[in-house]
Amino acid sequence: MSKNQSLEDILNVLGNYLPSQAPLKDFIHHNTLHAFQSLPFHKGLSAAQQVFGYQTYLSIDSYFELFEKGTISKQSLDWVLAQQTDIKYPQMFALKQEPNQSVLVGSYRLQWKNILGFDLDARVHPLLFRLVNSFLDQGIAVWQFPNPELGFLSALRKMEREGVGSIFNGDRARNCLLDESFELQDALDLIVGNEDAFENYLFDQQFAHPGYSGMIRQIANHPKALVLNRQIQFKDFVLLECLLEIDALDQHHRNWLPPGKSKIQTYKFIPNSLEPTLTQRIKAIWQEAYEWTYYDQVLGGLQNEESVPTLKVVSSVGIFCIDDRECSIRRHIEQLDPTFLSFGTPGHFNIEAYFQPYNSLQRTKICPAPLQPTHLIVEHSTKFKKHKEMHFDSRTHGLLLGWLLTHTYGFWSALKLALSILWPSLNTMAVSSAQHMDPDSTLSIEHHQLQFTNDGLQIGFSIPEMVQIVGSLLRSIGMTSDFASLVYMIAHGSSSSNNTHYAGYDCGACSGRPGSVNARAFAYMANHIAVRELLEKEGIYIPDETHFVPVLQDTARDEFTYYDLNLLPAHLVDKFEANRVIFEKACQLNALERSRRFITVDSTDLPKQVHKNVKLRTVSLFEPRPELNHATNALCIVGRRQFSKQVFLDRRAFLNSYDYEIDPNGELLSGILNAVAPVCGGINLEYFFSHVDNEKLGAGSKLPHNVMGLIGVANGVDGDLRTGLPSQMIEIHDPYRLLVIVEQNPEVVLAAISKNKSTLEWFINEWVSLVSFDPHTRKFHVFKEGKFTPYEPQKATQKKNDNLLSALLLTHENLPVVKLSNRAS
Repeated sequence: MSKNQSLEDILNVLGNYLPSQAPLKDFIHHNTLHAFQSLPFHKGLSAAQQVFGYQTYLSIDSYFELFEKGTISKQSLDWVLAQQTDIKYPQMFALKQEPNQSVLVGSYRLQWKNILGFDLDARVHPLLFRLVNSFLDQGIAVWQFPNPELGFLSALRKMEREGVGSIFNGDRARNCLLDESFELQDALDLIVGNEDAFENYLFDQQFAHPGYSGMIRQIANHPKALVLNRQIQFKDFVLLECLLEIDALDQHHRNWLPPGKSKIQTYKFIPNSLEPTLTQRIKAIWQEAYEWTYYDQVLGGLQNEESVPTLKVVSSVGIFCIDDRECSIRRHIEQLDPTFLSFGTPGHFNIEAYFQPYNSLQRTKICPAPLQPTHLIVEHSTKFKKHKEMHFDSRTHGLLLGWLLTHTYGFWSALKLALSILWPSLNTMAVSSAQHMDPDSTLSIEHHQLQFTNDGLQIGFSIPEMVQIVGSLLRSIGMTSDFASLVYMIAHGSSSSNNTHYAGYDCGACSGRPGSVNARAFAYMANHIAVRELLEKEGIYIPDETHFVPVLQDTARDEFTYYDLNLLPAHLVDKFEANRVIFEKACQLNALERSRRFITVDSTDLPKQVHKNVKLRTVSLFEPRPELNHATNALCIVGRRQFSKQVFLDRRAFLNSYDYEIDPNGELLSGILNAVAPVCGGINLEYFFSHVDNEKLGAGSKLPHNVMGLIGVANGVDGDLRTGLPSQMIEIHDPYRLLVIVEQNPEVVLAAISKNKSTLEWFINEWVSLVSFDPHTRKFHVFKEGKFTPYEPQKATQKKNDNLLSALLLTHENLPVVKLSNRAS
């Protein structure tokens, strides 16, 4: 350690570079390389490779192959090369083989282990992981860790004092643990021997298992992330690992010498000072050309001289989540009903709250993860009873009855398992978004005086709070007048029988939960007479005949679930039923469109049969990819629906509604981009990095994954927790950075992103690409190096007026951008 650097400082720096993935129930997409986000994108990627050995780009051979196929165009490569002066065209093809590159983290401890002549990690990790898993277990283990309420180290000390055996082989490490005055500093003095090498040693040690280290730091910082609360500190975990290493060394080498007292070369951990190598600079240019070949297609399609006119007659309205999976269902509904108008907004619908299901002590967050809600929505008055498998009966844990029941239930479970493989069907083991909340339940949405929980959460929302929630959402999407009689709040969730990363398929804006509670809450507020009266005073008039209907779309099964239909006015029943038929047909077409990616589904069948087969995939135990989730995400379009309605984007775009005409100063836009950057950008970058390095930045194949204590997954029983996304989620993904296209003049966009420092960082360092489309001049401007510069699309976009489904079903690959015929009336 340097004179100005404490051990606490080292742990804080180390923790910032560790994965920030939350436990499985809160699996939310994020920028895997968040610690490098303060650097420009390509410099950050280069530093991550030099420091940790991550592969942050595709291989050079992959870029050559993409160029030969035309996926990287020569025009885009020339355009990117023209933006810089160092590297010339011939150099792009001169690099035939990527040189080996040394990696900083791991090098110090590796030298010492080579001197010792034995694998310290192999001796320590299995026991370390099992101890931590046992302590953190959330209900899988039959036998609980003793005295978990004491906290991790205190529980271990009590177990050592009172237990018959010991986790240690020798006395020295055990005595150190039992001595409550013995701290991490003391352990490092023993095992490292030189304070100047503490940082090197700790980085090398913890990045030998970044999954567990990152998870424990997340739990330490967010103890409420677990259902069964467990108190564990990151430094206590590091202390135990050091003690286990000391014990292993004592058994293997009686007179071992710490690395700090040996002539072992240290390294300086200063990622900001690392400059990209020539190879990395060449790859950066290839990556830019790869992205801009696609970006150019999109911009060429959006720059259409014949923009889609505003709908003169609107029959019904759907407010969807901005999720890229909603892109196609919106298109199909609009094709079937040209008078249907759709909007997009983050799927929590401005509802910042926890949700407490009926008869449950657990609360789940139903808003973006960084928010700390002060409100609670409670489910009650339901007859719903959740069934469970017989072998989960607690009586199977007993000695005699447990023996009998285990054998009886075991045979029955084995038979049911075989039947479910041969004939998949909905069962109690399947995870479904519809199970998040009973459709027949009631919710405590409106706050009444003195309704608070013991820990201070307000139950429900007051009328002024409802007005603010409804008004701000309607303004942000530009829906402030001319309301249709039916407005659908369409949330989304997913279903699966074989997916350990299930929470990553639900709504990210709802902290990995289905958005059904949010849809019901918003519809209740928007239908409230008192709320409408106050909104009218603010300039938003919702007619008496307008009714908001909450809906949940299951994006894996392509199904709609409707809520609170008992509140539907009688005069709207016929119109609702007519829309239900349209939505069902749209779901069938959507399933047909999605089926082209599924090898096990015959897309040539009738849409109704294809829809049935797509639904069967979600309950199939042998299907590791029932839904491809965000696997093709590449864009986020912030603007009016007519701005992008005429372009086929192949389910690749997040669509956030925004009307520049009512936001001349960018106040609404600033709030939108504050959410778009971390949410959509985080999703995009986790897919990006999980694709380019699926072993280190992704989770590898999920087929050998075991669930560890319901907090994470690992290969086998002794492996590190896997972070990032499994190969089944990214295999068809093209690793592009997210391109955010905003329908607003560049000066207003720049002012909007500059209001929030963290939002500006995403764009100014180009971890997310940004383009402004000026609706008055119909010109594009690209944001690079802190300023907007004009951009003219290089390639005209093909126009296609006929039915796209025939073309869709011919290939599993991503389709090019094409212009669609105008469908407004």
